Amino acid sequence: MSDRISVAKTYKLYIGGKFPRSESGRVYPVTDSKGKFLANAAHASRKDVRDAVVAARKAFPGWSSATAYNRGQVLYRVAEVLEGRRDQFVAEVSASEGLGGKKAEAVVDAAIDRWVWYAGWTDKIATVLGAANPVAGPYFSFTVPEPTGVVGVLAPQGSSLLGLVEVLAPVLATGSTAVVVSSAERPLPAITLSEVLATSDVPGGVANILTGRAAELGPWLASHGDVNALDPTGAAPADRPDLAREAANTVKRVLTVPEAEPDWTAAPDITRLRRYLEAKTVWHPLGV
Repeated sequence: MSDRISVAKTYKLYIGGKFPRSESGRVYPVTDSKGKFLANAAHASRKDVRDAVVAARKAFPGWSSATAYNRGQVLYRVAEVLEGRRDQFVAEVSASEGLGGKKAEAVVDAAIDRWVWYAGWTDKIATVLGAANPVAGPYFSFTVPEPTGVVGVLAPQGSSLLGLVEVLAPVLATGSTAVVVSSAERPLPAITLSEVLATSDVPGGVANILTGRAAELGPWLASHGDVNALDPTGAAPADRPDLAREAANTVKRVLTVPEAEPDWTAAPDITRLRRYLEAKTVWHPLGV
């Protein structure tokens, strides 16, 4: 019998490509599906939200101007690194969601596949959603999709990994940057995903992941003047109208989401990709 003491892990936030502690110094206990203690997670504050938005805004010009092909390569690299840590994700999803081994494996495999699926859309979505417009005159008229900007995401509370990937990957695939509040009760897969993002090719600040409670952090994301869109999936249905009113004060795009958490195992489509793109129409005279 070994008398070795295991190395306790310190769980932190992921902001700007780094792993800071919450400026508040707060932590909260995380338990498994049976109530057994797993770890203490950092409890993000309003200041942490502001720091994450600053990091996301700073990263936006470089990420949005990267070629669609390059963004696809980066997202595919996330899938590669996640695949390499598959066993860890299976264990964390199983503990967090109370799933058996086979079901947890299926969830993790689906999450990896979704990164690949969204990676494949990065250089195709402009063709699908763009257009050459017919006009009566000596002009070219083109409509092209452009990324929205900084997106605040309240991740699903139930699906700790697959749901998180489904709300984060389309933001990055379109060229926007993200500030994500993870599932409060099931944050460990999100924390490990932060490590995957940090060790893949995703530039610092493109994705920022905070652990904490959507009820506390959501209003600060909704009211922040430098956030361009809000996904309230992880907010309680009763809180969503207030978030929408806060977002309206700064003219944010607020995603319409179902009251109940969706079935994340269903086949994906381009709905979320479409929501993070703005249509820009350009006119140009012929022969010039």
